[in-house]
Amino acid sequence: MRKLSLFILFIIITTVGRSQLDVGVFAGGSFYMGDLNPSYPFLQTSFAYGALGRYNLSSRWAVKVNIYKGVLLGDDKKSQFLKERSLKFTSNLWELGGVAEFNFLPYYTGSMKYYFTPYIFGGIAVFYTRPKIGNSDLRDYGTEGQKYPRDLLEGEIRNEYSYYNLSFPFGIGIKYSFSKRIGITLEWGMRKTFTDYIDDVSKTYYLPAFDMEPGDKYYPDLVVSDPNINHQPMMQRGNSQTNDWYSFAGMTITYNINLINRNKCSEFQEKK
Repeated sequence: MRKLSLFILFIIITTVGRSQLDVGVFAGGSFYMGDLNPSYPFLQTSFAYGALGRYNLSSRWAVKVNIYKGVLLGDDKKSQFLKERSLKFTSNLWELGGVAEFNFLPYYTGSMKYYFTPYIFGGIAVFYTRPKIGNSDLRDYGTEGQKYPRDLLEGEIRNEYSYYNLSFPFGIGIKYSFSKRIGITLEWGMRKTFTDYIDDVSKTYYLPAFDMEPGDKYYPDLVVSDPNINHQPMMQRGNSQTNDWYSFAGMTITYNINLINRNKCSEFQEKK
């Protein structure tokens, strides 16, 4: 047990002794893929930005924490997937994520020898989205019957979806040490989510479109749920078998903070 403890302590000291901390900013774009856009990456890409901290465990491994802000857009008429459905949405997107990065080549910020590498990453994130139409929250309309009696849904209960969800970020990138302290990366990452309601679309219609008049109680909700008023209850509105995705892609600029004097580390002496 004592030998194991000493070995673990040695690994920790060695890792920290070679560690670097990078802090920086991100700028790029965000886009969505789901029921309103199942096929086209980068369709309706919007400006995104954020901040990050990267702890470099070694020349090959790093862990990163980020907070990113973007906008997601979806429009049947833009994707041309089901343009006769005429649904659309916009949503602010906030993400707090943590990922592990693996460098294919040895890399250190400030190195004259190990200044470039492609890399891959994967991790977990918590994100917030709130789909809207204009300035109104789509969730408030219960567009698929989330707020209405069972008799309108043939006995099915549909619960209100959450604005907060989990995702698995993964992707690829390139790192380049621009100077002694400055590093630049180009990165594209997809996010696999566990919700089908980023776009407020998943299951079926629930209101009898052909039997309602403008003065009826549920007519305003019908117009939001079914803009063309041409569907009957339980007709397909979305594909509940697949969840929605979102993505961030762009560039980061980071500043390197040495946690331990590199002059005391032979590896860093070598790279200089």
